[in-house]
Amino acid sequence: MISVILAGGRGLRLWPESRRQCPKQLCKFIGNKTMLDHTIDRLLQVGAKQIDIITSDDLKPAFVEIVAKRTDKVPINILSEPEGKNTAPAVGLVLAKYSRQNPDDIIGIFPADHHVQNNDAFIASINQAAHAARQGYLATIGITPDRPEIGYGYIERTKWEIGELNNVFPVHAFYEKPDLTRAQSYVSSGQHMWNAGIYISQLSTLLQEFAAYLPEIHHQISRGYDDYLKSYSKMPDISLDYGIAEKTQRLVVVPSNFGWCDLGSWNALADLQQTDSEGNALIGDDVILKDSRKCFIRQSDKTIVLYGVENLLVVETESIIFISDRNKAQNIKDMVEFITEKKRHDLL
Repeated sequence: MISVILAGGRGLRLWPESRRQCPKQLCKFIGNKTMLDHTIDRLLQVGAKQIDIITSDDLKPAFVEIVAKRTDKVPINILSEPEGKNTAPAVGLVLAKYSRQNPDDIIGIFPADHHVQNNDAFIASINQAAHAARQGYLATIGITPDRPEIGYGYIERTKWEIGELNNVFPVHAFYEKPDLTRAQSYVSSGQHMWNAGIYISQLSTLLQEFAAYLPEIHHQISRGYDDYLKSYSKMPDISLDYGIAEKTQRLVVVPSNFGWCDLGSWNALADLQQTDSEGNALIGDDVILKDSRKCFIRQSDKTIVLYGVENLLVVETESIIFISDRNKAQNIKDMVEFITEKKRHDLL
């Protein structure tokens, strides 16, 4: 499998740890490895024969530095976008590179910022998706929800499996992030899954889908990698979900349960932690709490003491201490915009 890691995002909802020169993909939220390293490790276990990481021009040096420290036998390449253009043009960059290779080769598209608790189950799901891809399908991974979640998009599957494939279903529809009532109905239906943003396909299938639904991008793909880069500024700003997945008749989904989490916010990271008897989740060794409930603290160097508070998010970095109501955690982008308006670019 040619494994592609999409790593161009900025992770603004994980500010102040995720910042301009060190976005969330390069942060160590789980253990002592970056999110990028965790993703590479997972894909090597799946059997990736080569890995391509797509990021932005300005972040490429930092990615090169991380990859240079690894000792993998599998080649790891870093491709950079001249400018951010969403996931469809980014995937087109890889297709332009490999379009003249064996059309039967399997290509997998993976975000860089996901956490997986059960690697064996992850590998099994990817292998199922790859098997479906070899039959000419564009396969995606759907995460069986264990709660109503308003922070994720959803995929609805049909009631029937594809006859020759086990645990593989045609996709009926995609849904944007719902309100709580709709999310509850999705969970109770048994046919809706979280959209993990993972796609597995043969090169030939994906090229055909670009030709059918994104002909402007496909035309540039056919010209080759160098010309594709030169024309990048003219590419439409469109996601792979919207540009192809929501339109194609070839899309199938593999329902999966491997302890998946999109680490896109502080609350998502908090959900991975054990809580004390008062519902507090802590990362760090020097936190003192008294009469405090449902707080999430990420401590690094300074002692953090909380007294008589509840539902706070506290994040300490080398230069910033950020404190917020946890209910505002999904809206940290608003705070980043406010700081930008204040021209405090040193904090970004």
